[in-house]
Amino acid sequence: MHDIWNPWHGCIRKSEGCDNCYMYFLDRMRDQDGSHIYRTKSGFYYPLQKDRKGNYKIRSGEMIRVCMTSDFFLEQADPWRAEAWEIMRQRSDVIFFLLTKRPERVLECLPEDWGDGWENIFFNVTAENQRRADERIPMLLELPFRHKGVMCAPFIGSVSMRAALETGQIEQVLCDGENYDGSRPCHYEWVQNLRQECVDNNVTFVFCGTGRRFVKDGKLYHIEGNDLQNRQAYLSGMSYRGKPMHFELYDEFGYPLPEEELYQPVYRERCETCSMRISCNGCSGCGKCGKKG
Repeated sequence: MHDIWNPWHGCIRKSEGCDNCYMYFLDRMRDQDGSHIYRTKSGFYYPLQKDRKGNYKIRSGEMIRVCMTSDFFLEQADPWRAEAWEIMRQRSDVIFFLLTKRPERVLECLPEDWGDGWENIFFNVTAENQRRADERIPMLLELPFRHKGVMCAPFIGSVSMRAALETGQIEQVLCDGENYDGSRPCHYEWVQNLRQECVDNNVTFVFCGTGRRFVKDGKLYHIEGNDLQNRQAYLSGMSYRGKPMHFELYDEFGYPLPEEELYQPVYRERCETCSMRISCNGCSGCGKCGKKG
């Protein structure tokens, strides 16, 4: 996917949400060990890659998800993180989406000149159930980031974060059910309740997918395949676009980039019924779906 940057791969399980980790599952399918942590080779410098015309492949204004097969603040990645920060500093025209289950390590892992945060970093914590929400969201609120969000995935227990949303610091909440081996059920009422808290505070809420096991009105549904799970999430009408997020991005000389020079996502026909559209980077035009950009 064009919106993912994995500078390293592999992770150590941290909490309940890791029990059925998709990365471990996929690595096992390839006869690999998901707990083996290594720096990627060509992938490490992905944000700096250019096309034949000398233009960055990742365009100004795009949002890139970081370490989707690891954790950016993993202790084993300490030797590589400074260079990854430098890449994000160099690409001050790109938004980097960071997600962690280790907010307690963040302060010791920030660059020396961090201050109150870099404008192009969107920092998120995972809150898969109320226990982890109560543990991690207070740390999220105390950490020096200009843009903050929460991801409830896999959504394996009801979560309330109303008090945190009322602070005005949280700009987006995402939730998604669980897939692969041992999938635990996601309940529709959990989604409804969390959405209402976001609506009450005008915070964007994205119901990404139902997961493989979904409970509604007391009935358990087995929903196979990401496309169908996403489709069902879209049909629920639960996603909500709240107050717009604004990232002040800069060119290589430190000048603010005007809106008209930033990347504008391109959507295809299939995107019209995608529950994740309001938080998506758009279509890369790779042609794999038969509709080249």
